[in-house]
Amino acid sequence: MTENYMAQAIKMAHQAVKMGEVPVGAVIVNDKGEVITQTHNLCEIYGDPTAHAEMLAIKMACEQTKSQRLDNCDIYVTLEPCPMCAMALSHARIRRVYFGAYDPKSGGVDHGPQIYTHAAAHHKPEVIGGIQLKECGKILSDFFLKKR
Repeated sequence: MTENYMAQAIKMAHQAVKMGEVPVGAVIVNDKGEVITQTHNLCEIYGDPTAHAEMLAIKMACEQTKSQRLDNCDIYVTLEPCPMCAMALSHARIRRVYFGAYDPKSGGVDHGPQIYTHAAAHHKPEVIGGIQLKECGKILSDFFLKKR
C-alpha cells in the first residue's frame, strides 16, 4: 500500500510542476487506509513561503477531521520535510512520515537539524525515508534543470 499512496503524492508533485511550483506532493491517510487529503506546494501561487505541501495537507486534514490532532494518520510526501514542516507534523501528532527523496540541503528529518531528535519535538513520529526514491528525486532534478 505504501507505494500506492506515494504514487498519489507523486501525481500531486507532477501537478505542481504544471503550475510552476517546486514539485512536492503530499497525501495524508487515516488509520482505515482512506486518503483524507492530497495536495502539493503552492508557495508561488499563494505568495506564501509556508504553503508547503505538508503544511497545506495538515491544514486540510485538520479541517476535514475537525481536530488539530492527526494521531491516527500517516503522511506520504515526495521530499524529506524541511524543519518547519517536520515540526508542524510533530505538533499535529502525525503517526508516521513516509518520504521519497532525501534533502541534504534543506531537510529537517534525516538531515539538517533532525527535528525529531530534539526535546522540543514533543511527538516523534515514525519516519521511513527513501520510498520510491529515484522517481521522487527525478521529478525534482528535472524541475530544477529546466529552471537553470
